[in-house]
Amino acid sequence: MHLLIPFAASQEPASRQVLRGLHLPHLEQLIQRLSALPLIEGREDSPSLPHERVLAQALGLPAADPIPWAAWQAINSGQEAPGAAWAFITPCHWQVGQAQVTLLDPQQLALPEDESRALLAAMQPYFAEDGITLLFDRPGRWLARGELFRDLSSASLQRVVGQDVAPWMPASPTLRRLQNEMQMLLYAHPLHDARTARRALPVNSFWISGSGALEATPLVPAEPPVVPQQLIAPALQQDWPGWAQAWQALDAHECAALLAALDQGASPVRLTLCSDQHALPYVHAPRRGWARIKPIFSRPTLADAWEKL
Repeated sequence: MHLLIPFAASQEPASRQVLRGLHLPHLEQLIQRLSALPLIEGREDSPSLPHERVLAQALGLPAADPIPWAAWQAINSGQEAPGAAWAFITPCHWQVGQAQVTLLDPQQLALPEDESRALLAAMQPYFAEDGITLLFDRPGRWLARGELFRDLSSASLQRVVGQDVAPWMPASPTLRRLQNEMQMLLYAHPLHDARTARRALPVNSFWISGSGALEATPLVPAEPPVVPQQLIAPALQQDWPGWAQAWQALDAHECAALLAALDQGASPVRLTLCSDQHALPYVHAPRRGWARIKPIFSRPTLADAWEKL
């Protein structure tokens, strides 16, 4: 069993204050009983996040950027055999400020399926002119197939949320032009005024992520990592009280389940804590000699983990 926790920590000072006050008894026990592996260091300018790279490696996908998540989704959903180039298209809201344009968390749109399909239908002909086929995946995300995505470097959606979009924009002139055209189309679409009238954020742009191709179908592991989602939204929206509550729930359920698996002798038992920059893996491994005695005198703590992340 492998518990992979995205946004377990953040570099934001407010989140660090919250961490110091959190009581997470099940996670604390896991940290004390599992053996820490070397920190997997990341960079602030990496297009993907640490948990995405760890998950990709566990699923047999290339762990180097860009990770072809859309191709993986298309193959596993039966859209097409390996070989084609894909990307995710996420309807979103760009908040225009004086100094920058910020990508808001698309979950704040709460986009229903009928509106998503209406926007997709309006945009499809323009994408088709550039050799891109748009397909509905779910209300907050579409699939796009086209050769433009084969060698395209695209930044993870979660990497860019809350930040200036300019440094992360795709280098393709065709896709940049398409971005501009769709912004005008979306502004004129009836859904823009309808959503604004009910004080909902309008969809005024889209984000490209998960680009690339897979030449073979990856073998899905018998027991892929468990990746809880509840910390992601509050962390992206910098809702640190909500993030703390989500941590308490995660400790009471997912962390408790992993601890129970450890007590029952399950093997292997793995835990990976991820921040927005680094990943800290733990594994159940037998200790020998001094390593068995040392934890009695110096038990690892959550504070040690937060400091590394």
